[in-house]
Amino acid sequence: MHERSSVADLTNQLRRELDRYSPGGKLPSSRALVDRFRVSPVTVSRALAQLAAEGLVVTRPGAGAFRARQRESAVPSGDTSWQEIALSADGPAGLVPRSVDASGVLVSLAAPPPGVVEFNGGYLHTSLQPERAMAAALSRAGRRPGAWGRPPMEGLPELREWFARSIGGAITAAEVLITAGGQSALTTALRALAPPGTAVLVESPTYPGMLAIARAAGLRPVPVPVDADGVRPALLADAFRATGARVFVCQPLFQNPTGAVLAPERRGEVLRIARAAGAFVVEDDFVRRLVHEDAGPLPAPLAADDPDGVVVHVCSLTKATSPSFRVSALAARGPVLERLRAIQVVDTFFVPRPLQEAALELVGSPAWPRHLRAVSAELKARRDAMTSALRLHLPEVSLPHIPSGGYHLWLRLPEGTDESALTSAALRAGVAITPGRPYFSAEPPAAHLRLSFAAVGGVGEIAEGVRRLRTACAEVRGQRAAG
Repeated sequence: MHERSSVADLTNQLRRELDRYSPGGKLPSSRALVDRFRVSPVTVSRALAQLAAEGLVVTRPGAGAFRARQRESAVPSGDTSWQEIALSADGPAGLVPRSVDASGVLVSLAAPPPGVVEFNGGYLHTSLQPERAMAAALSRAGRRPGAWGRPPMEGLPELREWFARSIGGAITAAEVLITAGGQSALTTALRALAPPGTAVLVESPTYPGMLAIARAAGLRPVPVPVDADGVRPALLADAFRATGARVFVCQPLFQNPTGAVLAPERRGEVLRIARAAGAFVVEDDFVRRLVHEDAGPLPAPLAADDPDGVVVHVCSLTKATSPSFRVSALAARGPVLERLRAIQVVDTFFVPRPLQEAALELVGSPAWPRHLRAVSAELKARRDAMTSALRLHLPEVSLPHIPSGGYHLWLRLPEGTDESALTSAALRAGVAITPGRPYFSAEPPAAHLRLSFAAVGGVGEIAEGVRRLRTACAEVRGQRAAG
């Protein structure tokens, strides 16, 4: 049995048996639990730690585990209704909202119920994560001299150098800041570049997490349409003139959600338009390391072709490793770098040194290129499996673009489809999907879905998930016909 499920099963069993012991009574020894339940000592240790965290058990080194004594009666809760006024009363300016809508982000972060096929995930399935390599890297990192000391505020020099080389062009280690994940880096960038109350140009559709960042900072996202070749330069220029914006956020490589790659002839044009507007381009290079096996050579980041400091570049190790391996980089040149650094220091101080050391160990190990090759092959197989299953079981759904990188497909639904009804029906059928509405900062032109093929267990689960989605689509069609 998988270690995690073993821990959960043992924890539940011990929780049910606690009533056999009086408060303060001693539980069987770890060795006795190992023999009785035929599990490893590590499983027993983790189960007891979980019960201790819940306040049900007290562990004493050298003595064992004991049932916790009953807590004193809880103090009656007070009246918290005053908070409704305090949390809603904005100051005179009212530019930065005090409540944040995180629903678009939570869709890809929340784990679906057991047995539900996870087509809404935003990270690699555990079977695709380099768990052994990460564990070995963290173990080696923890033994490095000074590994638990305070790192340089900008990040470890060797890690900054590695990110600079991976970005390419004339980017140097001195122009790189280490940050705690791409979301944190984007937050820092928008806070540094756009004052509250102003417009920020975004691709349409675009990543809901970025829209949430912008709105939480008091910015007004203005959509610029994307086609199969990325953002449309003429419309970008129009948007700069109409809004006076000084920031454009884009994903030139395998854009989320469309999967589009910015065409070669548009790359220089986008930079020229932004430079003429006196604006920055925030380049979110989020899945460069999730390229598919059949992709061919990738275009360089925009930052590599930018001598004038127009581009603020964001890249991360998280998507290619684990949601908990939150190490990323911000790269910029010119005076803006100092502003980015100041905001990051105020917000987070620095990324924990053991995690930075572990990142260095990981990317410098032979396991790293092996992992990337394995993921590249598996993502292609999964993409092809999902594409084939959709064409077989849901031919009425349009696939405008099949990407050669990233972890999802973007589907256009038949005219008149109710995204919300389909999302609910899909969950009843046992598959979690992501509706398209949160990806648009204005009214969407049509109904869409984003389906992830990276968060599931394999191609067999993809086929089953599409069959379940077909059942949900049939239910929604039946409801429309009945109505």
